[in-house]
Amino acid sequence: MLISLELKRVDSMAVKKLFGTSGIRGKINSEVTCELALNVGKSLACYLGNEGTVVLGYDTRTTNVMLDQAICAGLLESGVDVIKIGMVPTPLVGYATDKLGADAGVMLTASHNPSQYNGIKIWNANGMAYTSAQEAKIEEIYSNESYTSVSWDKVGSLRVNEEIKGRYIDDLVGMVNIKPGLKVVIDCASGAGSEISPLVFRKAGCEVTTLNSQPDGFFPGRNPEPNAENLQNLMKTVVAIGADLGIAHDGDADRMITIDENGDISPFDSLLALMSKEFDGDIVTTVDAGLCMDESVKGNVLRTKVGDVNVAEVIIEKDAAFGGEPSGTWLHPDFCMCPDGILSGLRMAELVSNKGKLSELLLEIPSYPNIREKIICSKEAKTAVMENMEDLLKDKPYVELAYMTGVLPIAKYSSGSALNMFLEFNIMNDYMYDKYFGFTNDDSWVLVRPSGTEDYIRITLESKDSTKAQAIKETCVKIIKENI
Repeated sequence: MLISLELKRVDSMAVKKLFGTSGIRGKINSEVTCELALNVGKSLACYLGNEGTVVLGYDTRTTNVMLDQAICAGLLESGVDVIKIGMVPTPLVGYATDKLGADAGVMLTASHNPSQYNGIKIWNANGMAYTSAQEAKIEEIYSNESYTSVSWDKVGSLRVNEEIKGRYIDDLVGMVNIKPGLKVVIDCASGAGSEISPLVFRKAGCEVTTLNSQPDGFFPGRNPEPNAENLQNLMKTVVAIGADLGIAHDGDADRMITIDENGDISPFDSLLALMSKEFDGDIVTTVDAGLCMDESVKGNVLRTKVGDVNVAEVIIEKDAAFGGEPSGTWLHPDFCMCPDGILSGLRMAELVSNKGKLSELLLEIPSYPNIREKIICSKEAKTAVMENMEDLLKDKPYVELAYMTGVLPIAKYSSGSALNMFLEFNIMNDYMYDKYFGFTNDDSWVLVRPSGTEDYIRITLESKDSTKAQAIKETCVKIIKENI
């Protein structure tokens, strides 16, 4: 059995770690404060050379009232102009940054986290999230307090742009061709997609029923994470009204998960593979995506570390046609380099409209026992837990620890053993290759990693044998819990 551990190494540097796998995120007024937002605004302005323009948007969280003011003040004080676009989905910030010719975009959101969380995501001029290298620069400026204010006559200007919402809606509708009358139920979690997503689907010709589509930062209808536990009402509603499709968003609508006509939630990996099949060319996904990707798509499957920005970087580097994570975070390079849950939903609606029932389409995708588990673990304990797990596993007779050498196409059924496609490095000696996973010659694999957004250790695994899959999970859970 080959097990990969994704370790988060902590350097002795004084630079404060702000960013996780998807921006800055934490509990409000303890981890995410107005002071932090103010100084992140100053740090971003410094990174931009104390000039330029930043687009600023936010989701429905109640604490965005104060964070919006704080980060805006930091930007203006440091000489950067700000364009406020109000309460919008995250993909609209990426879109607006590109279309309005801004130098950067900022979205205030904690995505799928509960209401007591908030966060900050930063976007490049082309709508792509800041890379880890760019985030490191922001962290360095922030930690060293090397940002500066400008003189009174060089303070940035503030303006509001409402028109960009209409432009975004029209452009989205123009991306698809949906037969009129498709019955769709949309659950927006009372998040940032509440106003725009139902409108877009109606304009695209769908007959729309909404759930949790009143903006409310307390998320009264359901937790914003779109999973089976939180989507029970959506599942029931799809069946009750005889809908063709159910669409669920997370808090900032950069993600999308579907419910088929039978009221069943779509397997995350299978859904990604189903959409990936529609594109010619290479497809980019993360190391935690299942075997079905390699067996379904037309081009090469390129794998990268977890995080939508990592997917985006490889899409650009390899000129890939499409990319996404199994979480429902999909990127559409023919539209914008920001993950877009609304466009993802539209494209699924188009697929069902033109090719038939979603349940039957998903049956065409190979499916294997796949388990995703998360174990509560504090941020402080994550590194120690992972290191302890590493020490325990290295001497087990049934475990071979190895890492793979970078982001490569993974063709699991090419000639010879899949392992022969890679150079192998011992986990204890070659830390430069951590955060990548491997798989065995019997097509069982497991990825263990500390979450970059929440207080969890995440386990993702897959095997063609359900008994083996369960055994792998139980082993990993036992080791982790014993060392928290």
